[in-house]
Amino acid sequence: MITAQLMTSFIAAAGFGVIFNVPRRALIQCGTVGMAGWILYYMLSQNGMDVVPATIFGAILAGVLSQFCAKLFKMPVIVISVSGIIPLVPGGVAYDAMRHFVENDYYTAVQLSAKVMLLAGAIAIGLMFSEVANQLMKKISRKDAAS
Repeated sequence: MITAQLMTSFIAAAGFGVIFNVPRRALIQCGTVGMAGWILYYMLSQNGMDVVPATIFGAILAGVLSQFCAKLFKMPVIVISVSGIIPLVPGGVAYDAMRHFVENDYYTAVQLSAKVMLLAGAIAIGLMFSEVANQLMKKISRKDAAS
């Protein structure tokens, strides 16, 4: 089961990179970052953690790995991070919310829409947290180099 999760998340992230014309040399990094973020989310949610904090941790891992890969392979962070978070995007839940709106089941539709908003916010918080941590580490390393 884990192998299927690893492979499908890698293909999803790398495939999204292909759709958005990411440079070929970055496709492996995009897939690896997406796979790592998804597998952390999957393991945490399978072990009983709520999906919102699990999404935050998955997005943080994807953001940190994106910054590491961007430095290592000398490319913009956004190229890797956008493809890397794709497996965490709650597209299926959003689809279900819209379907329930169309079927006039507003009670369920509003619940699912709120869940989608929480998950989207969790992805944003995770990416923002990894960026802030990266900036703090840069600032600390500059201070150490100056003194």
